[in-house]
Amino acid sequence: MHAASPSPAPSPSPDPDTAAAALDRVLMARSAPLTSGLSPISLSLAWQDWAQHLASQPGQALRLAALAQAGAVEWAGHCASGLCSDDETVRRDPRFASEDWRAWPWSGLAHAYKRSERWWDEAMRLEGLTRHHAEVVRTFAHQWLDLLSPSNLPFNPEVLRRTRETAGANLVQGAQHALDDWRRDHGLAPLQPPEREFRPGIEVATTPGAVVMRNRLVELIQYAPATTTATVQAEPVLIVPSWIMKYYILDLSPHNSMVRWLTEQGHTVFILSWKNPDAGDADLGMDDYLRLGVFDSLARIAELVPDESVHACGYCLGGTLLSIAAAALARPGQVEGAGRLAPLASVSLLAAETDFSEPGELGVLIDEAQVQLLEAVMAERGFLSGRQMAGSFQFLHSRDLVWSTRMQEYLLGQRSQPSDLMAWNADVTRMPARMHGEYLRRCYLHNDLAEDRYPVEGRPVSLSDIRQPLFVVGTEKDHVSPWRSVYKVLRLTETALTFVLTSGGHNAGIVSEPGHPKRHYALLACGAEDPWMSPDDWQRAAPRHEGSWWTAWHDWLLAHGSGRQVPAREIAPEAALMPAPGEYVMVRYPD
Repeated sequence: MHAASPSPAPSPSPDPDTAAAALDRVLMARSAPLTSGLSPISLSLAWQDWAQHLASQPGQALRLAALAQAGAVEWAGHCASGLCSDDETVRRDPRFASEDWRAWPWSGLAHAYKRSERWWDEAMRLEGLTRHHAEVVRTFAHQWLDLLSPSNLPFNPEVLRRTRETAGANLVQGAQHALDDWRRDHGLAPLQPPEREFRPGIEVATTPGAVVMRNRLVELIQYAPATTTATVQAEPVLIVPSWIMKYYILDLSPHNSMVRWLTEQGHTVFILSWKNPDAGDADLGMDDYLRLGVFDSLARIAELVPDESVHACGYCLGGTLLSIAAAALARPGQVEGAGRLAPLASVSLLAAETDFSEPGELGVLIDEAQVQLLEAVMAERGFLSGRQMAGSFQFLHSRDLVWSTRMQEYLLGQRSQPSDLMAWNADVTRMPARMHGEYLRRCYLHNDLAEDRYPVEGRPVSLSDIRQPLFVVGTEKDHVSPWRSVYKVLRLTETALTFVLTSGGHNAGIVSEPGHPKRHYALLACGAEDPWMSPDDWQRAAPRHEGSWWTAWHDWLLAHGSGRQVPAREIAPEAALMPAPGEYVMVRYPD
């Protein structure tokens, strides 16, 4: 008699909390496209906060009503007298800079529009309104105003003049541009290809070098010494770019390549090229970016350039990651395997935030509800697509990136001239779901790094442990990492720090090669024992210099190195896996 087979164990019932959370994530992810990926909860809370404070402050409501009435009366008087055309606020707006806007009725429309902008700015001055909600309401109000701008009218005075001059050819050409863009957005080749392509390894990212390390997340590229350089500085330079961008922003065309320029100054240069992740990389977190990106690269450099310290440089998010790495390596007990890593001689941070209490324009789109929605969307695919990230920047800068562009290209029929920087900007990358969620929560929401709570290998790090000298660069017109936010690293560190404020924005301010016209910078060193200076005090005290900050950085690197010269380091054939720019930078996705 055979023994009865045991009944299979019943499957455990799903955890109701887990099941509920999974259901909520699915519903949020499905509803996200209906709101363009924006949290309706965040938006409604911000508008409710503003409306309720306005309702509870009748004095402010009367003030705003009086402003609107006075503005309407003044506008009517100005229009009747022709003074609208002399409004300086209108003239300073590039959308209305053309003389075509000085004639009636266009001058009156532009004048009324600028008054509406000023009224909404006044409407944010309510006592008790939280700063975040005020910024959200202001941003969305200006988004609607940008949409309704008279400059977006299909037959505004500039379009009418252009149409007369070209007998309508501008409209035909604009329609062609619109069709080409539609085809490109849907994975089809444009009917009119660009006059010049900017392909990595051919037109851009052409500095000679080789991939000398590859792991799951990064390729490490070493660059060959410049042909005119017989000797190089003893300390190599390691550049950690942001993973939100392709690394070759720092190796664009030969004339504006920071990498090429550094090699010509006698530096041995290494740079990280981040992988463009796919769904299989969803589990990669910030610790992986730290270990596989920074630590593995330092270990490989120690093998290739033994017994030398490294000048480490981080750009944007790469600078944030580098600051975390430097703090972890300076921490008592350090990190596992720290003895095999090349030590740091100095740390340079380019447009990189370490204190996220005032994060700039991106902070408008980051709060608990918005991050929760974003995590739900990323959980569906395992990553945040490059198109989604680009859409966030387009939303924040719709006036320049959407409406002005459409006016120029679709109505006036004038294509922007292609450039290496524009091509790089369109070469977007993905971000793994786990990493991006951790970054948003730990940095933007909780500000863990500035508050000495950021964990590395289970233990918090503090930037105050860093003893290497710091070279920190902010840019005057940076909307991603505002320079006053970047400046806050001075409060978080206890080492000698040189701060530079350069002209330009987040990208153009950093890619500011010697010889670039109309470039300037201010520089002032702060000792470890010097008293605190506010950003405004620093700006008043810092001497201004004409030209590129690159030369000042090179001098600083020399001053904080050993001063030794060694024979130029050729790339060993056995170390080269493939020529630069490598494989990871070539990966593109249609999304």
